[in-house]
Amino acid sequence: MPDKVFTVTEINCEVNEALKNHFCLRNCWVTGEISNFKDHIPSGHWYFTLKDENAGIKAVMFRTRAVSSGFKPQNGMKVLIRGSIKLYEKDGNVQLYAEKIFPSGLGALYAAFEQLKNRLADEGLFSAAKKKPIPKYPQRIAVITSPTGAALKDILNVAQRRNPLVTLIVIPSAVQGEAAPGEIAEAIARANTCENIDLLIVGRGGGSIEELWAFNTEEVARAIACSKIPVVSAVGHEIDYTIADLVADLRAPTPSAAAEIVIPMLADLQACLSSYEYKLNLKIRRVIERKRYQIQELSSHRTLARQTWRLEQAKQDVDILSARLHDGMTGFIAKRDGILKLLSSKLDVLSPLTTLGRGYTLACDPKGNVINSVCQLDKGDDLVLRFKDGNADCRVQEVNET
Repeated sequence: MPDKVFTVTEINCEVNEALKNHFCLRNCWVTGEISNFKDHIPSGHWYFTLKDENAGIKAVMFRTRAVSSGFKPQNGMKVLIRGSIKLYEKDGNVQLYAEKIFPSGLGALYAAFEQLKNRLADEGLFSAAKKKPIPKYPQRIAVITSPTGAALKDILNVAQRRNPLVTLIVIPSAVQGEAAPGEIAEAIARANTCENIDLLIVGRGGGSIEELWAFNTEEVARAIACSKIPVVSAVGHEIDYTIADLVADLRAPTPSAAAEIVIPMLADLQACLSSYEYKLNLKIRRVIERKRYQIQELSSHRTLARQTWRLEQAKQDVDILSARLHDGMTGFIAKRDGILKLLSSKLDVLSPLTTLGRGYTLACDPKGNVINSVCQLDKGDDLVLRFKDGNADCRVQEVNET
């Protein structure tokens, strides 16, 4: 009797675990031809056989993966599949569980796409936290695309229709071929050296994966990620997805859609401004009416009316005081005028000029000093005799004291 007897379930479980632990079968690429393809309508899962000249393996692609494949396989189609080899334990069949499926002719490109996408995702280049906000009202937009392509014409037409006041700056670049990645990256860097550019639109019209491949390169991806100006990716048609779409701050399904998204309608802005103007004027009128009503209420208030009466009384008191001041000043001036006249007459009586008018003379020396006594004189001194109507120069002949 053997030491260990396995059940079928146990054997299948062991085999499945062995397959899971086999690293090269856990995430591998397999190429072959599709046969026995079945789209299971209720579930949406795809069931088929992948075969080559010598062998075949059953494969399944669940609906959640199938909807993002971008195409539907057909019998006889050569494909490249990324997936894992596992055992379907219920019936013991080894199956390929497909995660990604690509047409075989483009398999190398798709594989490169997936590898670059995964690497950049691990670096965080697709993180929402790194997305720069798109300006709501851009005034200057740089468009990086082929100057002769339909994409540029579409963008210009949409911009002219929506808002001709928005300035578009075209930075020409190749958009396919070997030189395209370098030119696109250089154009993005050049745009970042220009002043007052609010937004970049980078893209081209639709095409095959080979024609769009410049936008799946690491050089372009890193140029977009390094841009200080927000970047809108507008590559191909709505079903086309590129690395540039994932790195950009905003993905537009087409170039014309990019212009529709980022360029605001001038008519809408004018209508919005008119609405704001009307609302502002309405609010101002309401404030004025409210203040006018408050003034009327205050003017009719008893307390304010009493204060007005007091103000009028104060004005009347000021008028009375002003009149009294005027009368007082007039009387003061008249009284002072009489006093001045009296003093003037008294001064006239005391004035030596008045004495001279009565026939007296005034003797002075040549310097104008008054001679009060003969003791001040000597024989031969000069004198000046002052009369009421003039002066006379004299010389002393004799001095006689009494």
